[in-house]
Amino acid sequence: MMNIAVNAWFWDNPSVGSGQYLKYLLPALLRADPSLHIHLVSPRPFGDLPPALQPFAGRLHCRTCPTPWPNQHSHLAKVWFEQVTFPRTCRKLGVDLAHVPYFGSPLSPTVPTVVTIHDLIPMVLAEYRGGLRVRLYTSLVAAGASRAALILADSRHSKQDILAKLHLPDEQVRVVYLAPAPHYQPAQTWQEIVEIKKKYNLPENFVLYLGGYDIRKNVAALLYAYTWVSHTLGDEFPLVLGGKMPPRDTPFTPDPRRIARELGIEDFVITPGWFEEEDLPLIYAAAAVFVYPSRYEGFGLPVLEAMACGVPVVTTNAASIPELAGPAAYQIDPDDTKHIAAPIIRLCTDEETRDDLIARGFEQVEKFSWEKTAAETLQAYRDVLSA
Repeated sequence: MMNIAVNAWFWDNPSVGSGQYLKYLLPALLRADPSLHIHLVSPRPFGDLPPALQPFAGRLHCRTCPTPWPNQHSHLAKVWFEQVTFPRTCRKLGVDLAHVPYFGSPLSPTVPTVVTIHDLIPMVLAEYRGGLRVRLYTSLVAAGASRAALILADSRHSKQDILAKLHLPDEQVRVVYLAPAPHYQPAQTWQEIVEIKKKYNLPENFVLYLGGYDIRKNVAALLYAYTWVSHTLGDEFPLVLGGKMPPRDTPFTPDPRRIARELGIEDFVITPGWFEEEDLPLIYAAAAVFVYPSRYEGFGLPVLEAMACGVPVVTTNAASIPELAGPAAYQIDPDDTKHIAAPIIRLCTDEETRDDLIARGFEQVEKFSWEKTAAETLQAYRDVLSA
């Protein structure tokens, strides 16, 4: 039997990447190893277990351990929980190993600790380094990561960033890929596509972008590319920009609506707002093409989600994205806006090319699964414990 404690700070925030990671990793771990017991440790109450974890209630132990701070969501509470509450609780529980599923491991671990670092954006990209408080926190957790028994990286590119920025030996960092959630699948019927378009007032044909609007997402380049797309295709394939628009138009979060107006393509750009998470597979499936023009990703999960739903992908050759996309997507230099436009136009007009890329996408996404992620994570635990 193996007992592990998991830092569950993001347990009640499943919409962020680290929360998603917990949501799909935990049931996969418990399915993969019937002897595994997991102690989830959070400063806040847990509530009911989600359906995917209810069959494992006897091996999943939820521990609420508040910090001394009145606001259990505050920055001070977070640092205290990571550096004091969680390691103390690990020692008190007598677990074999701890897992911190994000960049926030303790400086003084009390048991062998595995930490998953999804990316090092605050250390790699100058625009994301933030103010003094953010830089101090980044320095703290970077020092904590160096004390971990093993670091799990989402991609080879992330591993190289970790080795370079944290000055660690190669054997201390291991790549374990993530995967799309199981519900990312093609639509089962055409009626589902019709209904999802009606729900969000989407056009018959469209090109889709889903993701954030901060500068590394490079949406401005996609809009520049659309000056060529719209010139060639007219209004037959408008661009749908999903998700919430930036609350303020700043150099860090440029408003795509303003850019579209300045480029004279506002009539070809649709901003339907937030999509419910359960609707995302059908949103992908309804699109003619999915475009992901990002400059930097620790993993780039939307690329695989789109492939799993049967939509051809145009993306970039930046950071970790080529590892995921393989031969199943067009990969363009993120600054080459004209060449971003060309494959969009081709996929909207050439059914044979589109079908070929969809088939390649299905083959590529088969290489990634949460079962594989869980198996490799369990092996990492065992290797740490046997060292």
